[in-house]
Amino acid sequence: MDYKVRENRLRRVAQRQGLQLVKSRRRDPRALGYGGYMLVDAARNTVVAGEIDSPRALDLDGVEHYLTGEETQ
Repeated sequence: MDYKVRENRLRRVAQRQGLQLVKSRRRDPRALGYGGYMLVDAARNTVVAGEIDSPRALDLDGVEHYLTGEETQ
């Protein structure tokens, strides 16, 4: 599956669960947190999974695992 298509699909899944998928804005591939994601509770504006700009940032596999509770291939 195309990377952007998968990202958009996960954004919609998160939105249906009341969450917002946030992507790191870092542009330097060597920077800490580059390409990472976190999930934010949209109502409370609190982080529920991952943390941008840290080693705890999620990749798309981690986001999918959190949202679905299933292992990804």
